Parts: sequence; C-alpha cells; structure tokens
Amino acid sequence: MKKILFSIVVIIFTSVNFHSKAQTQKIDNYDFFDSVVNNHNQIFQTSCIPSAVEMVLKYCKVVDFNFYDLQNEWKNKIDGTFRNFDNKELYGVTFSRKFDLPRDANFPIDSLFLTIEKELKSGKKVIISLPSDSGWHMYVIYKQTPDGEFISYSKQWSHTLILRNTKEIVKKVNGTDIMTYSINKK
Repeated sequence: MKKILFSIVVIIFTSVNFHSKAQTQKIDNYDFFDSVVNNHNQIFQTSCIPSAVEMVLKYCKVVDFNFYDLQNEWKNKIDGTFRNFDNKELYGVTFSRKFDLPRDANFPIDSLFLTIEKELKSGKKVIISLPSDSGWHMYVIYKQTPDGEFISYSKQWSHTLILRNTKEIVKKVNGTDIMTYSINKK
C-alpha cells in the first residue's frame, strides 16, 4: 500500500513540476507587443494610421490599453497621411515620416530595408504603408525572421492581420513610406 501511495505522489509531483516549467517557459518567451496587438482595435473604417500610432504608443508604455484618443479624433478622415504625424510628439514619443518618395524604379528599396532593420535591432517597431484591397493600409513591422523577411501586424476592427511577406509586397509596389519614432529623454 505504501508503494502505491508513494507512486501516486511521485506521479502527481512530476506532472505538476512539468506543468509549472511549461508555464515558466511561456512567460520567459512572452513578447509585450503580442499583448498590445491582441488588446487593440481599429475602431473606424479609415483610422488605420492613428491605430498604428496608438499601437506604438501602447508598446512604448506611454498610454494604457484603453487609449483610443487618436482614432476618436481622426474618425473616418479620408485625406490623412503619415504627414499628419510627421515630427509630432505624443506622450514623449516623436514620430518621423521617412521615404516619402515616388514609388517607382528609382525608389531606394535597399536603403528602406536597412532603415527598418536598424530600427528593429534597436528594439523599436516601424509603421509601414502597404497596399490593400481598398487602397493602402497601415501595419506595424514587428520583427525580422532569420531569413530576412519582415513580419507585420495590423488591425481591422478587432481582427488581427499578419503579413509574413512584407519585403515582397514592398518590392512589388516599388517602395513605400514608413514612420519611425524616438523616445524623448526627460
């Protein structure tokens, strides 16, 4: 009877111990940006620019997850561009529009990709304009894969959009503009 009781205790302890290690591993690999994306929504049909800016502000932890002031101000503005946020400081974060150039054979795509890589390596995200069915939609470049491709996220209402071929898309349209940011030191 003691052997059976001892065996049951060992089995229970081992299973609890493996489970707790699995939970710890999930927490260790946790990326805060996942929480930002999962808890964010685009709340108007054409508010993808301020939506992407809000995701960056949430990632920088300068606003909380319930922050939608930029989209609420923008509403369904149809004539907005990255220019609306260029050199604009919001909550200690200054945004900069880059590569506002004609999208043609002369577009410096390699320079664009190097700029994005540099920003990602410094721990930042990059907002990018990409073609969509209805024109253009804004994404936040999340990371670079080991093979060099960029993974980008966006929201369409509460639905998360994920692109795993951002470079390919940019090459097809002969370039695009991006927004980077800097965090102001106090």
